[in-house]
Amino acid sequence: MFEYLVPRAPDAIIALMQQCKADKNPDKIDLGVGVYKDASGETSILRAVKQAEKQLWESETTKSYVGIRGNEEFRHAMLHMMLGGKAGKIDDALMNRTASSQAAGGSGALRLGAEIIKSAAPDATVWVSTPTWANHIPLISAAGLKMGKYPYYNRETLGVDFDDMLAHLEAKAKPGDVVLLHGCCHNPTGADLAPAEWDRLTAFLLEHQLTPFVDLAYFGLGRGMEEDTYGLRKVVDQCPEVLIAASCSKNFALYKERVGLIAIVCKDDATAEIARSQLGATQRKIISMPPDHGAKLVADILGDTELRAMWVEELTEMRERMRDLRRQLSEALNVQGGEVMAAAVKNQNGMFSTLPLSVDQARKLRSDYSIYMTDSGRINIAGANDENIPRLAEAILAVL
Repeated sequence: MFEYLVPRAPDAIIALMQQCKADKNPDKIDLGVGVYKDASGETSILRAVKQAEKQLWESETTKSYVGIRGNEEFRHAMLHMMLGGKAGKIDDALMNRTASSQAAGGSGALRLGAEIIKSAAPDATVWVSTPTWANHIPLISAAGLKMGKYPYYNRETLGVDFDDMLAHLEAKAKPGDVVLLHGCCHNPTGADLAPAEWDRLTAFLLEHQLTPFVDLAYFGLGRGMEEDTYGLRKVVDQCPEVLIAASCSKNFALYKERVGLIAIVCKDDATAEIARSQLGATQRKIISMPPDHGAKLVADILGDTELRAMWVEELTEMRERMRDLRRQLSEALNVQGGEVMAAAVKNQNGMFSTLPLSVDQARKLRSDYSIYMTDSGRINIAGANDENIPRLAEAILAVL
Protein backbone atom coordinates (compact mmCIF):
# COMPACT_ATOMS: atom_id res chain seq x y z
CA MET A 1 0.00 0.00 0.00
CA PHE A 2 2.80 2.43 0.79
CA GLU A 3 3.79 2.76 -2.83
CA TYR A 4 0.71 4.95 -3.21
CA LEU A 5 2.02 7.53 -0.78
CA VAL A 6 2.95 10.84 -2.37
CA PRO A 7 5.84 13.01 -1.14
CA ARG A 8 4.98 16.03 0.91
CA ALA A 9 6.80 19.34 0.89
CA PRO A 10 8.97 19.80 4.00
CA ASP A 11 7.72 22.14 6.71
CA ALA A 12 9.09 25.60 5.93
CA ILE A 13 10.51 26.18 9.42
CA ILE A 14 12.12 22.73 9.56
CA ALA A 15 13.65 23.28 6.13
CA LEU A 16 14.98 26.66 7.26
CA MET A 17 16.53 25.06 10.35
CA GLN A 18 18.28 22.48 8.19
CA GLN A 19 19.55 25.12 5.78
CA CYS A 20 20.94 27.18 8.65
CA LYS A 21 22.56 24.12 10.23
CA ALA A 22 24.32 23.31 6.96
CA ASP A 23 25.71 26.85 6.61
CA LYS A 24 29.42 26.81 7.52
CA ASN A 25 29.64 30.58 8.10
CA PRO A 26 30.72 30.99 11.76
CA ASP A 27 28.96 34.36 11.87
CA LYS A 28 25.56 33.11 10.72
CA ILE A 29 22.49 34.42 12.59
CA ASP A 30 19.55 32.09 13.15
CA LEU A 31 16.34 34.11 13.59
CA GLY A 32 14.06 31.41 12.27
CA VAL A 33 13.14 28.71 14.76
CA GLY A 34 10.69 29.84 17.46
CA VAL A 35 12.56 28.91 20.62
CA TYR A 36 14.10 31.18 23.21
CA LYS A 37 17.91 31.35 23.14
CA ASP A 38 20.19 32.97 25.67
CA ALA A 39 23.13 35.23 24.80
CA SER A 40 25.29 32.21 23.98
CA GLY A 41 22.69 30.83 21.57
CA GLU A 42 21.60 28.00 23.86
CA THR A 43 18.08 26.97 24.89
CA SER A 44 19.10 25.99 28.37
CA ILE A 45 17.07 24.39 31.15
CA LEU A 46 15.76 26.88 33.71
CA ARG A 47 17.26 26.72 37.18
CA ALA A 48 13.81 26.33 38.72
CA VAL A 49 13.11 23.38 36.42
CA LYS A 50 16.43 21.74 37.32
CA GLN A 51 15.67 22.09 41.02
CA ALA A 52 12.12 20.78 40.60
CA GLU A 53 13.45 17.79 38.63
CA LYS A 54 15.93 17.01 41.37
CA GLN A 55 13.20 17.09 44.00
CA LEU A 56 10.92 14.98 41.82
CA TRP A 57 13.63 12.37 41.25
CA GLU A 58 14.09 12.05 44.99
CA SER A 59 10.38 11.89 45.86
CA GLU A 60 8.64 10.19 42.92
CA THR A 61 7.41 6.69 43.75
CA THR A 62 5.46 5.61 40.66
CA LYS A 63 5.26 5.99 36.89
CA SER A 64 1.60 5.03 36.74
CA TYR A 65 -0.92 6.97 34.64
CA VAL A 66 -2.38 10.15 36.12
CA GLY A 67 -5.69 10.08 34.16
CA ILE A 68 -7.01 11.08 30.76
CA ARG A 69 -7.30 14.79 31.66
CA GLY A 70 -3.85 14.81 33.19
CA ASN A 71 -2.41 16.29 36.35
CA GLU A 72 -5.14 18.06 38.34
CA GLU A 73 -2.64 20.04 40.43
CA PHE A 74 -1.09 21.35 37.21
CA ARG A 75 -4.45 22.27 35.70
CA HIS A 76 -5.63 24.18 38.74
CA ALA A 77 -2.30 25.96 39.27
CA MET A 78 -2.31 27.13 35.65
CA LEU A 79 -5.88 28.41 35.82
CA HIS A 80 -5.16 30.32 39.02
CA MET A 81 -2.01 31.84 37.52
CA MET A 82 -3.60 32.87 34.22
CA LEU A 83 -6.96 34.09 35.50
CA GLY A 84 -6.26 35.07 39.10
CA GLY A 85 -4.71 38.48 38.46
CA LYS A 86 -2.55 39.95 41.21
CA ALA A 87 -4.32 37.82 43.80
CA GLY A 88 -3.16 34.73 41.94
CA LYS A 89 -6.36 32.85 42.71
CA ILE A 90 -9.76 32.55 41.04
CA ASP A 91 -12.98 32.01 42.94
CA ASP A 92 -14.75 28.66 43.24
CA ALA A 93 -17.59 29.77 41.00
CA LEU A 94 -15.29 30.30 38.01
CA MET A 95 -13.37 27.11 38.70
CA ASN A 96 -16.60 25.11 38.87
CA ARG A 97 -17.75 26.28 35.46
CA THR A 98 -14.35 25.72 33.83
CA ALA A 99 -13.50 22.37 32.28
CA SER A 100 -9.82 21.72 31.68
CA SER A 101 -7.45 19.09 30.46
CA GLN A 102 -3.72 18.74 30.23
CA ALA A 103 -2.61 18.53 26.59
CA ALA A 104 0.44 17.54 24.58
CA GLY A 105 1.83 21.08 24.37
CA GLY A 106 0.03 24.15 23.11
CA SER A 107 -0.53 22.38 19.79
CA GLY A 108 -2.33 19.55 21.53
CA ALA A 109 -4.44 22.07 23.43
CA LEU A 110 -5.47 23.76 20.18
CA ARG A 111 -6.40 20.42 18.64
CA LEU A 112 -8.43 19.35 21.68
CA GLY A 113 -10.24 22.68 21.57
CA ALA A 114 -10.95 22.23 17.86
CA GLU A 115 -12.37 18.77 18.46
CA ILE A 116 -14.69 20.10 21.17
CA ILE A 117 -15.88 22.91 18.88
CA LYS A 118 -16.55 20.33 16.16
CA SER A 119 -18.65 18.26 18.57
CA ALA A 120 -20.56 21.25 19.95
CA ALA A 121 -20.98 23.39 16.82
CA PRO A 122 -19.96 21.51 13.66
CA ASP A 123 -21.13 24.34 11.39
CA ALA A 124 -19.08 27.01 13.18
CA THR A 125 -16.31 28.81 11.33
CA VAL A 126 -13.07 29.47 13.21
CA TRP A 127 -11.64 32.87 12.26
CA VAL A 128 -7.88 33.44 12.46
CA SER A 129 -5.77 36.57 12.05
CA THR A 130 -3.88 37.49 8.88
CA PRO A 131 -1.16 36.45 9.39
CA THR A 132 -1.26 33.84 12.14
CA TRP A 133 0.99 31.06 13.39
CA ALA A 134 1.61 28.76 10.43
CA ASN A 135 0.27 25.68 12.24
CA HIS A 136 -3.02 27.20 13.43
CA ILE A 137 -4.93 26.44 10.25
CA PRO A 138 -3.61 22.85 9.75
CA LEU A 139 -4.19 21.97 13.40
CA ILE A 140 -7.73 23.31 13.61
CA SER A 141 -8.97 22.44 10.12
CA ALA A 142 -7.78 18.84 10.61
CA ALA A 143 -10.68 18.48 13.07
CA GLY A 144 -13.04 19.13 10.15
CA LEU A 145 -13.83 22.76 10.96
CA LYS A 146 -14.29 25.54 8.44
CA MET A 147 -11.71 28.32 8.63
CA GLY A 148 -11.93 32.02 7.86
CA LYS A 149 -9.39 34.86 8.00
CA TYR A 150 -9.72 38.38 9.36
CA PRO A 151 -7.33 41.28 8.66
CA TYR A 152 -4.93 42.00 11.48
CA TYR A 153 -1.40 43.16 10.60
CA ASN A 154 -0.76 46.16 8.39
CA ARG A 155 2.58 45.65 6.64
CA GLU A 156 2.91 49.37 5.98
CA THR A 157 2.28 50.72 9.49
CA LEU A 158 3.57 47.47 11.08
CA GLY A 159 0.71 47.66 13.57
CA VAL A 160 -2.72 46.14 14.15
CA ASP A 161 -5.54 47.07 11.74
CA PHE A 162 -8.07 46.89 14.56
CA ASP A 163 -10.94 48.72 12.87
CA ASP A 164 -10.55 46.57 9.74
CA MET A 165 -10.53 43.48 11.94
CA LEU A 166 -13.86 44.40 13.56
CA ALA A 167 -15.42 45.52 10.29
CA HIS A 168 -14.50 42.25 8.59
CA LEU A 169 -15.83 40.09 11.41
CA GLU A 170 -19.02 42.14 11.58
CA ALA A 171 -19.60 41.59 7.86
CA LYS A 172 -18.53 37.94 7.59
CA ALA A 173 -18.83 36.11 10.92
CA LYS A 174 -22.15 34.64 12.02
CA PRO A 175 -23.45 34.11 15.57
CA GLY A 176 -21.90 30.97 17.02
CA ASP A 177 -18.61 31.33 15.14
CA VAL A 178 -15.27 31.20 16.98
CA VAL A 179 -12.57 33.90 16.84
CA LEU A 180 -9.04 32.69 17.52
CA LEU A 181 -7.07 35.40 19.33
CA HIS A 182 -3.42 35.61 20.33
CA GLY A 183 -3.50 36.46 24.03
CA CYS A 184 -0.13 38.23 23.80
CA CYS A 185 3.14 38.21 21.84
CA HIS A 186 1.37 37.70 18.51
CA ASN A 187 3.07 35.07 16.36
CA PRO A 188 4.40 35.97 13.79
CA THR A 189 4.17 39.76 14.10
CA GLY A 190 4.71 40.73 17.75
CA ALA A 191 1.90 43.30 17.30
CA ASP A 192 -0.56 42.97 20.19
CA LEU A 193 -3.94 44.46 20.95
CA ALA A 194 -3.83 47.32 23.46
CA PRO A 195 -5.97 47.05 26.63
CA ALA A 196 -8.51 49.52 25.22
CA GLU A 197 -8.79 47.37 22.09
CA TRP A 198 -9.36 44.26 24.19
CA ASP A 199 -12.15 46.18 25.94
CA ARG A 200 -13.80 47.07 22.61
CA LEU A 201 -13.26 43.59 21.22
CA THR A 202 -14.90 41.93 24.23
CA ALA A 203 -18.00 44.08 23.83
CA PHE A 204 -18.01 43.30 20.10
CA LEU A 205 -17.81 39.54 20.69
CA LEU A 206 -20.72 39.72 23.13
CA GLU A 207 -22.85 41.82 20.80
CA HIS A 208 -22.27 39.52 17.82
CA GLN A 209 -22.46 36.25 19.80
CA LEU A 210 -18.95 35.15 18.84
CA THR A 211 -16.90 32.81 21.03
CA PRO A 212 -13.28 33.76 21.80
CA PHE A 213 -10.61 31.05 21.58
CA VAL A 214 -7.50 32.55 23.20
CA ASP A 215 -4.12 31.05 22.32
CA LEU A 216 -1.81 31.96 25.20
CA ALA A 217 1.53 30.49 24.14
CA TYR A 218 3.95 33.19 25.33
CA PHE A 219 2.49 34.77 28.45
CA GLY A 220 5.11 36.31 30.70
CA LEU A 221 7.47 36.99 27.79
CA GLY A 222 5.79 40.17 26.52
CA ARG A 223 5.44 42.96 29.05
CA GLY A 224 4.76 40.99 32.23
CA MET A 225 2.34 38.41 33.56
CA GLU A 226 -0.34 40.96 34.42
CA GLU A 227 -0.07 42.78 31.10
CA ASP A 228 0.11 39.57 29.06
CA THR A 229 -3.07 38.10 30.54
CA TYR A 230 -5.17 41.30 30.47
CA GLY A 231 -7.07 40.32 27.33
CA LEU A 232 -7.69 36.77 28.49
CA ARG A 233 -9.04 37.88 31.85
CA LYS A 234 -11.21 40.50 30.14
CA VAL A 235 -12.99 38.03 27.87
CA VAL A 236 -13.35 35.44 30.66
CA ASP A 237 -14.90 38.09 32.89
CA GLN A 238 -17.39 39.26 30.27
CA CYS A 239 -18.06 36.44 27.80
CA PRO A 240 -20.25 33.49 28.85
CA GLU A 241 -18.11 30.98 26.95
CA VAL A 242 -14.35 31.04 26.28
CA LEU A 243 -11.79 28.51 25.10
CA ILE A 244 -8.16 28.83 26.26
CA ALA A 245 -5.11 27.03 24.87
CA ALA A 246 -1.98 27.59 26.97
CA SER A 247 1.58 26.37 26.54
CA CYS A 248 4.47 25.94 28.97
CA SER A 249 7.02 25.41 26.21
CA LYS A 250 8.29 28.98 26.14
CA ASN A 251 7.84 30.51 29.58
CA PHE A 252 9.07 27.37 31.38
CA ALA A 253 11.39 26.35 28.48
CA LEU A 254 9.82 22.88 28.57
CA TYR A 255 9.76 22.49 24.80
CA LYS A 256 10.35 18.77 24.44
CA GLU A 257 8.24 17.86 27.47
CA ARG A 258 5.09 18.99 25.56
CA VAL A 259 3.17 20.66 28.38
CA GLY A 260 -0.08 22.40 27.51
CA LEU A 261 -3.55 23.13 28.86
CA ILE A 262 -6.96 23.41 27.24
CA ALA A 263 -9.65 25.13 29.29
CA ILE A 264 -13.30 25.70 28.45
CA VAL A 265 -15.16 28.33 30.43
CA CYS A 266 -18.85 27.42 30.30
CA LYS A 267 -22.10 29.20 31.13
CA ASP A 268 -22.79 27.05 34.19
CA ASP A 269 -21.50 24.19 36.31
CA ALA A 270 -23.64 21.53 34.61
CA THR A 271 -22.32 22.42 31.15
CA ALA A 272 -18.76 22.39 32.49
CA GLU A 273 -19.25 18.85 33.77
CA ILE A 274 -20.38 17.74 30.32
CA ALA A 275 -17.37 19.52 28.78
CA ARG A 276 -15.07 17.63 31.17
CA SER A 277 -16.46 14.32 29.97
CA GLN A 278 -16.03 15.42 26.36
CA LEU A 279 -12.43 16.49 26.94
CA GLY A 280 -11.63 13.15 28.55
CA ALA A 281 -13.30 11.13 25.80
CA THR A 282 -11.59 13.18 23.08
CA GLN A 283 -8.16 12.90 24.67
CA ARG A 284 -8.70 9.16 25.04
CA LYS A 285 -9.29 8.84 21.29
CA ILE A 286 -6.25 10.92 20.32
CA ILE A 287 -3.40 10.02 22.70
CA SER A 288 -5.17 8.18 25.55
CA MET A 289 -3.14 9.60 28.48
CA PRO A 290 -1.07 12.79 28.49
CA PRO A 291 2.57 12.72 29.68
CA ASP A 292 3.03 13.81 33.28
CA HIS A 293 6.69 14.71 33.78
CA GLY A 294 6.61 18.33 32.52
CA ALA A 295 3.19 19.02 34.01
CA LYS A 296 4.36 17.78 37.40
CA LEU A 297 7.37 20.10 37.21
CA VAL A 298 5.15 23.10 36.47
CA ALA A 299 2.79 22.18 39.30
CA ASP A 300 5.69 21.82 41.74
CA ILE A 301 7.24 25.13 40.68
CA LEU A 302 3.97 27.05 40.97
CA GLY A 303 3.15 25.38 44.28
CA ASP A 304 6.48 26.06 45.98
CA THR A 305 7.23 29.62 47.14
CA GLU A 306 10.99 29.38 46.59
CA LEU A 307 10.79 27.65 43.21
CA ARG A 308 8.09 30.01 41.99
CA ALA A 309 10.20 33.05 42.93
CA MET A 310 13.18 31.52 41.12
CA TRP A 311 11.04 30.91 38.01
CA VAL A 312 9.62 34.46 38.05
CA GLU A 313 13.17 35.82 38.26
CA GLU A 314 14.28 33.73 35.28
CA LEU A 315 11.17 34.62 33.27
CA THR A 316 11.88 38.29 33.96
CA GLU A 317 15.48 37.85 32.77
CA MET A 318 14.28 36.32 29.48
CA ARG A 319 11.67 39.02 28.93
CA GLU A 320 14.03 41.90 29.71
CA ARG A 321 16.77 40.45 27.52
CA MET A 322 14.40 40.37 24.54
CA ARG A 323 13.16 43.88 25.23
CA ASP A 324 16.77 45.09 25.36
CA LEU A 325 17.55 43.35 22.05
CA ARG A 326 14.51 45.06 20.54
CA ARG A 327 15.78 48.41 21.81
CA GLN A 328 19.23 47.82 20.32
CA LEU A 329 17.88 46.68 16.95
CA SER A 330 15.45 49.60 16.87
CA GLU A 331 18.23 52.10 17.46
CA ALA A 332 20.36 50.50 14.74
CA LEU A 333 17.48 50.57 12.22
CA ASN A 334 16.41 54.12 13.05
CA VAL A 335 17.82 55.81 9.95
CA GLN A 336 16.12 57.68 7.14
CA GLY A 337 13.59 55.31 5.59
CA GLY A 338 13.71 52.86 8.50
CA GLU A 339 11.87 54.92 11.13
CA VAL A 340 8.58 52.99 10.99
CA MET A 341 10.33 49.65 11.19
CA ALA A 342 12.52 50.84 14.06
CA ALA A 343 9.52 52.04 16.09
CA ALA A 344 7.61 48.81 15.45
CA VAL A 345 10.46 46.55 16.53
CA LYS A 346 10.76 48.46 19.80
CA ASN A 347 7.05 48.53 20.57
CA GLN A 348 6.17 44.95 19.63
CA ASN A 349 6.15 42.15 22.17
CA GLY A 350 7.65 38.73 22.72
CA MET A 351 9.97 36.75 20.52
CA PHE A 352 8.69 37.70 17.08
CA SER A 353 8.44 40.62 14.69
CA THR A 354 7.50 40.59 11.02
CA LEU A 355 9.71 42.99 9.08
CA PRO A 356 8.57 44.68 5.85
CA LEU A 357 10.72 42.43 3.66
CA SER A 358 9.80 40.72 0.41
CA VAL A 359 10.46 37.03 -0.17
CA ASP A 360 13.43 37.95 -2.38
CA GLN A 361 14.88 40.21 0.30
CA ALA A 362 14.55 37.52 2.98
CA ARG A 363 16.28 35.05 0.69
CA LYS A 364 19.03 37.54 -0.12
CA LEU A 365 19.71 37.89 3.60
CA ARG A 366 20.22 34.14 3.73
CA SER A 367 22.35 33.81 0.61
CA ASP A 368 24.50 36.93 0.98
CA TYR A 369 24.67 37.47 4.74
CA SER A 370 23.90 34.06 6.36
CA ILE A 371 20.99 35.64 8.21
CA TYR A 372 18.13 33.16 8.50
CA MET A 373 14.49 34.22 8.82
CA THR A 374 11.28 32.99 7.21
CA ASP A 375 10.27 34.17 3.75
CA SER A 376 7.55 36.27 5.40
CA GLY A 377 10.19 38.40 7.16
CA ARG A 378 9.41 36.97 10.60
CA ILE A 379 12.36 37.14 12.97
CA ASN A 380 12.87 35.60 16.39
CA ILE A 381 14.60 38.41 18.27
CA ALA A 382 15.96 35.92 20.82
CA GLY A 383 18.22 34.52 18.08
CA ALA A 384 20.19 37.76 18.06
CA ASN A 385 22.73 38.99 20.61
CA ASP A 386 24.58 42.15 21.61
CA GLU A 387 27.47 41.39 19.25
CA ASN A 388 25.58 40.64 16.05
CA ILE A 389 22.80 43.26 16.28
CA PRO A 390 24.84 45.89 14.34
CA ARG A 391 25.59 43.46 11.52
CA LEU A 392 21.96 42.31 11.44
CA ALA A 393 20.66 45.88 11.15
CA GLU A 394 23.23 46.76 8.48
CA ALA A 395 22.21 43.76 6.37
CA ILE A 396 18.49 44.50 6.70
CA LEU A 397 18.98 48.09 5.63
CA ALA A 398 21.19 46.95 2.75
CA VAL A 399 18.57 44.64 1.23
CA LEU A 400 15.89 47.28 1.70
